[in-house]
Amino acid sequence: MKHVFLAISTIAIAATTSAPAFADAALATSKNCMACHAIDKKLVGPSYKDVAAKYSGQGDAVAKLAGKIVKGGGGVWGPVPMPANAQVSPDEATKLATWIMTQK
Repeated sequence: MKHVFLAISTIAIAATTSAPAFADAALATSKNCMACHAIDKKLVGPSYKDVAAKYSGQGDAVAKLAGKIVKGGGGVWGPVPMPANAQVSPDEATKLATWIMTQK
């Protein structure tokens, strides 16, 4: 019985460690981010892969992006500004920014 519990625990841990990528894509969808952004192509805003590439190597990238998600921004990717997203909490914005930076 102990081996069965250990096997189930191992599977649960493996499932949990791969879940954040899916959870954050779901969060991006639920917060309407995907209306303007896609993972691998430009829509109204840049693709998440382009954002990750642009901010790659910047130690404050997640904090910078989280701030832009909540407050909005403009001028970095062209003339269309990103509106503020009052429906996104600072904690959710950090989760989204962390997920965006994994899109390479």
